Amino acid sequence: MIRFENVSKSYDGDTRVVDSLDMEIARGEFFVLIGPSGCGKTTILKMINRLIPLSEGYIRIDGKKISEYPIHELRWRIGYVLQQIALFPHMTIEENISIVPELKQWKKTRIRNRVTELMEMVGLDPDTYRGRKPSELSGGQQQRIGVIRALAADPDIILMDEPFSALDPISRLKLQDDLLHLQKTIKKTIVFVTHDIQEAMKLGDRICILKNGQIEQLGTPEQIIKAPATPFVREFIDSAGPNPFAISEHLSPITSDISELEIVSIDAEWSEILDALVTADRIAIQKDSQVIGTLSREDILSFLAADAKERVGE
Repeated sequence: MIRFENVSKSYDGDTRVVDSLDMEIARGEFFVLIGPSGCGKTTILKMINRLIPLSEGYIRIDGKKISEYPIHELRWRIGYVLQQIALFPHMTIEENISIVPELKQWKKTRIRNRVTELMEMVGLDPDTYRGRKPSELSGGQQQRIGVIRALAADPDIILMDEPFSALDPISRLKLQDDLLHLQKTIKKTIVFVTHDIQEAMKLGDRICILKNGQIEQLGTPEQIIKAPATPFVREFIDSAGPNPFAISEHLSPITSDISELEIVSIDAEWSEILDALVTADRIAIQKDSQVIGTLSREDILSFLAADAKERVGE
């Protein structure tokens, strides 16, 4: 699908931000680029859709050099989601989503149906939200709109540049689950940039770990965890901090009436747990048809705060 052939980029003609990159991203793959600041992650994304030119080498999409595509045709094939959501504040949610389909001169009925379909995909009721302005939505809801706006004209490729890094921890975990669920439905080729190794391991079919513009290791999460290729990769994996949140380790005993609490299975996905805790301070956790304890919003926030402190060395 996307082939990099000896791709390099230098902004000053001397230092290479991306250095002799050779790799291929398969159709329908969730491909994650990760590495420290300045390693070339965002530069790679911008080269794919020709926001910046290559210094050396070639990028091909479906065997054709990106330089051979008319620029509007190339960019219509590629959706882009940024950390800065960049919704137009004066436009409604429906108008924001409709921008590219309107540029492609879709019929109004087709655009409206597409907006409805996409909003339903990410759990936002079209009748409730299509007429609202971005300022009337939460940060997580705005980022959902940013994602589906990139999908509006049904592009082949989605580029995502740290799209969840500015969100609070609970919204971020929820959107990661939403994106994984969405990808099972849409099966797009996604190139996702992050600096968070846990996020990379959770989302990526394959992960490309970069250092100084070069590939340190490229493989599945399992391959990278089991066999780090270099000391840098091992150190990067270790920077993930403690193990992911384990419900069983954070349950509180049942000390009062739980008849009013929502019951969630201990095997539920993060998205279901977080949805339940959006509207309630505490939920009951069930295992093998028996409630074994309760879990509170505070339990999760305390865990995430401790995790964040460990990552920055506090």
